[in-house]
Amino acid sequence: MAQAAIRDVLLRNRARTAEMVMSQKDGLKRQLRRVREMTDRLVADFTKPEQWVYQVHSNCNHALWFVGHMATTDNFLLSMVAPDQARLPEGFQAKFGVGSHPSNNPSDYPSPDEVLSVMHERRQTLLNVLEGLTEQDLSRSTPAGTPDFLPDFGSVFELAVWHEGLHAGQLTVVRRALGFPPVMGA
Repeated sequence: MAQAAIRDVLLRNRARTAEMVMSQKDGLKRQLRRVREMTDRLVADFTKPEQWVYQVHSNCNHALWFVGHMATTDNFLLSMVAPDQARLPEGFQAKFGVGSHPSNNPSDYPSPDEVLSVMHERRQTLLNVLEGLTEQDLSRSTPAGTPDFLPDFGSVFELAVWHEGLHAGQLTVVRRALGFPPVMGA
């Protein structure tokens, strides 16, 4: 009798554990949302045009470039997993894409509200595409010509997370140079 009860408890626990295990897709969605929540917290204190384009050094990125770069990156990633969803406003790639060089002149850029809007829209589109994929789709190979470090669809979404985290670290330096308080632990 005791063995049957123990077996039943173990089976119930195993079933609960299986329910708690997060799928790769759900994990990616959670990470994509969380890193963007952190980005939103990091840029919330930028209110003046000169803050948005402040550079701690003339070769460093500023907050507005960071926001636009996240939009162009998500768009680039969309071009690999859903090419029909890839699109940017005119001039975004030149101002915020790989190889672009930030300017400290606010008039060289669209308004921060416009750039933030594009960043949020591109992430939502990326999340919508991810939502439409199956777990098996995440193992699909990326198209020919995709960089070798992105062998499958899952790695494309993983890149979005760590890439944003990398640039968010740069943004924390800009925040501190402007005298903003840290957002972690606050």
